[in-house]
Amino acid sequence: MKNRIKFLKSIVPFNVLPDTILSEVAEMMVLKTYPVKDRVYKQDKSRMKTIDIIVEGAYKAFFYDSNNILRLEEVYNEKDIYGGSSVLLNKQYSIRTVFAEDNTKVLCLDKEEFRSLCRTYPEFFHHFTDQYGLKMMNDEYAQFIKRQSMFEENFMDADLIFTRKIDSLATSKLVCCSSKSTIAEVSALMSNNTVNSVYIEEDGNLISYVSKDTLIRALAENYGVETAVIDIAQEIIVIQKSALLYEALLALYPSKQEYLLVKDGDENIGYLSRYRLLSEHAMSPLVFIQSVKLSNTVFELKEKWARVPGFIQSMIGRGVNAEIVNQIISTIADQILMRVIEGVKKEMPPAPAKFCFMVLGSEGRNEQTLATDQDNAIIYEDKANLHREEVREYFLDFADKISSRLNDVGFNFCTGGFMAKNPKWCHSLSHWKRNYDEWISHSSPDQVMKFVTFFDCRHVFGEESLFEELHSHMMNCIDNASGRFLYKMVGNSLHYEPPITLFKGIRTFTKDEKKVFNIKHSMKTIVDIVRMYALKYKIEENNTGLRMKRLYESGYLKEAEYKELMNAYYYLMGLRLKNQSAQILQDFEEPTNFVEPKRLTAVEQVTLREIFKFIKEMQWGVKAKFNVTGR
Repeated sequence: MKNRIKFLKSIVPFNVLPDTILSEVAEMMVLKTYPVKDRVYKQDKSRMKTIDIIVEGAYKAFFYDSNNILRLEEVYNEKDIYGGSSVLLNKQYSIRTVFAEDNTKVLCLDKEEFRSLCRTYPEFFHHFTDQYGLKMMNDEYAQFIKRQSMFEENFMDADLIFTRKIDSLATSKLVCCSSKSTIAEVSALMSNNTVNSVYIEEDGNLISYVSKDTLIRALAENYGVETAVIDIAQEIIVIQKSALLYEALLALYPSKQEYLLVKDGDENIGYLSRYRLLSEHAMSPLVFIQSVKLSNTVFELKEKWARVPGFIQSMIGRGVNAEIVNQIISTIADQILMRVIEGVKKEMPPAPAKFCFMVLGSEGRNEQTLATDQDNAIIYEDKANLHREEVREYFLDFADKISSRLNDVGFNFCTGGFMAKNPKWCHSLSHWKRNYDEWISHSSPDQVMKFVTFFDCRHVFGEESLFEELHSHMMNCIDNASGRFLYKMVGNSLHYEPPITLFKGIRTFTKDEKKVFNIKHSMKTIVDIVRMYALKYKIEENNTGLRMKRLYESGYLKEAEYKELMNAYYYLMGLRLKNQSAQILQDFEEPTNFVEPKRLTAVEQVTLREIFKFIKEMQWGVKAKFNVTGR
C-alpha cells in the first residue's frame, strides 16, 4: 500500500490531494492486468466505469472516422491517466477506442469516487478541464468530439456556464446625454446611434439612464416630447467586466431594470441588456428565474418551486460550486417572495405607512437550501400615537396573508415563530431599535440568540432606507457590546460536538430506522464562528462566504484558515443540497438535514471525517483565543 501511495503522489493531479484522502484513494483502487493485447474501450459505445492510471505497459487510443479508419493515435504510458475527460465530458462514455498493449497493468478508480474528488478539490478537477482545452486546440481532435445537445450530465459544460466572464461578451457602446436633454433629443440620439439605451451624464459622472421602452411608456402616459429625460430616468446597475455572467444576471433580477453598465475599475466601457445575458444562459436555471418573475398566482409559484430540486440536483451533479447553487436558490426564493408580496399588496388598501420586509437566518445570509421555512420580519415607519394601532393592525394582517401564501407555495411556517405575522416581529423602526438595545445589553442566552438571528438579515421589499437605518443602529450597538455578550457568542459556537469516532467512523443516531447524522449542525458551527468574528471586527457582509473573504482581506484570517473554512463550509453545503434533492426526487420524502453515511461514496466519507476534525480544531483555537472555559 505504501508503494501505491508513493506512486500516486508522483502523478499529477493526485499529488494535490491531502495525504489522508490519497491513502483512502489508494486503498479503493483496483489493479487490473491485460496479459495480451486487448480492446479496453470502444469509442462512444463503452460506458466508463473507472478512470485508469497506467502502471506498466501502455494504452493506445484512436478515433474511428466515417470510413472506419483509425485516426489520431495517442499513447498513454506509465503514470498517464485515461478516462477523466470521458467521465466528465462525454456523458461517461469513452471518447476514443482504446487498446491495451501486452502485459499492461492499470490502477482503476471507480468513476463515482473520481467525480467526488472533482467536486471536492477544484485544483484536481481543473487539471482535466485544462487537458481537454489543450486537446480541443487541435482542429482534427475537435471535429471528432460530439457536443451533446443535452449537456446537463457533464461537469465541464456546467463549469463553463458558471465561469464565463463579462469581458468575453462585446458590450453595446455608451451614448450619453445631459440631464437637461429632452425625450425628443434622446429619441433622436438612440435612432442615430442604433442603441436602445442612453446614459445621463452630469459633471463627468453617469447618474442614470433611459431606455427606448421607457421613452415609449412615457409618451403613452402623456409626457410631452419636451420633457427632460431626467424626470423619467432609471437607476443604474453596475457590474465589473471581471464579474461572471451569472453574477450579472443575479444583479439584475431584484430590479425591473433591463440594462447593466459595464465598468473596468472606474472606467465605463459599455452596457449589456438582460436579453443578451439570458441568451448566453439559454440552457441554465437562470432563465427559469425570469419565468418566476412572470408568474402571477400561488399555483404557478408552487409549480415553479416544485421544479427547483431538479435544477439543484442537476447543478450539484455536474460539479457547480455550492456557493453558486445557494445564490440560485436564494434568488428564486426572493423572486417568489416578491411576487407574493406584490400580489397581497395589490389586494389590500394602500399601506398606512412606509415599510420594509426583511428576511432572516439562512435566507438572510443568501444560503437557502431545499429544507427551508419562513424567517422574516416587517419594519414600518413611526406614526403618531393616534394612528399607531391602526398601522400595526394593517401590517399584521398584511404579514399573515403573505405567510399563508408562502406556506401554500412550499415555504413552511417557521416552528420557532420568526415570522412577520408574529406580533413580536412586526414593529415600528423605533421599537426595533429598542429590541436591539435590549438584546445586546442583557446578554442572556435567549437574547444573544435573538441578536444573532436578526444580525443575519437582508432587505427584500419596500423602503430600503428603513432597513439601512436599523442596520446602522445595529452596528452601533455592537460598538457598545459588553465583553459578556461576546463571551456568550463564543460559548454558543462551542456547544457542537463533531460526529467522529475513534475508529475512523462517523458517529450516527437512529432516525426513522436509518443511521444518520445532522449535517446542518456541522455547518452551523462554522456559521456561528464566522459570524462571531464578523461581529467582533464589524464586518457588515451577511453571507458566510463573503464574511470569510472580508475577514481574510482585512487580515483577521490567515490564508490557510480562509481556504480551509471556505472548502469545509461549501463542501458541506454541496453535500447537504445533494442529499435534500435526492430525498425529494428519488425517495419522494420531505427534505431534511439528516444524512445517511452509507449512501455516501468512500471519498465523501473520508472528506467528511477530515472536515469534522478541522471543525474540532477550529473550536479549540477559538476557545483558547477567547479564554473560554468549559462548554
